[in-house]
Amino acid sequence: MIFDLDDTLYPLERFVLSGFDAVASHMTTMFGVDRLEAWTTMLQAFNNGGRGRELQICLSRFGLPEAIAPSLVNVIRRHQPALALPPATQHILESLAGGWRIGIVTNGVPEIQARKVAALGLAERVDTVVYADAVGRGAGKPDPEPFLEASRRLAVGVNRAVFVGNDPVRDVFGAWRVGMRTIYVAGHAPGAGSSALVADAMVRSLIEVPQVAARLVA
Repeated sequence: MIFDLDDTLYPLERFVLSGFDAVASHMTTMFGVDRLEAWTTMLQAFNNGGRGRELQICLSRFGLPEAIAPSLVNVIRRHQPALALPPATQHILESLAGGWRIGIVTNGVPEIQARKVAALGLAERVDTVVYADAVGRGAGKPDPEPFLEASRRLAVGVNRAVFVGNDPVRDVFGAWRVGMRTIYVAGHAPGAGSSALVADAMVRSLIEVPQVAARLVA
């Protein structure tokens, strides 16, 4: 079984908030701003319509030039994230370990994704991690190469592999196109029905995955 990482095995928001904490600490050290106030400013922007401009909003709050925003982006990219694997995910991976070979295929800058994997303790829980942007032409999912690479590493034919992800295009369509069975983790995301065109199954929670996956390959 192969999983997507961000917003499938753990909530990506936790990485974002960890990055805000790293930025707040950096701003305190470099510019003497109040760390808690900086973190709160970014959090409020994230929650109240300012997504994508959290750093700029924070800089404006403290009268600092927007020109330093790229350096703060680098702080987020290079920080060691404070993450924990949700208990439900731990339970599912443990329950699958006896009967499945387990892999992860994840988009994103490989160095950043590797730090997430390390922080979540996933290397000890899965058989392989494929950093999709470092495979084939480097375009990531939904290109076929990352999925095929995971299948090769796990020594499992694509027709016997089940891919679990939350993105209808990058995860579901990409895996379906190479011949894998697919499980779409819809959660509470809008537009869930669009994935039904190609997904073999849809679940609201990872808790449902082991039973559904077993049925798909039966």
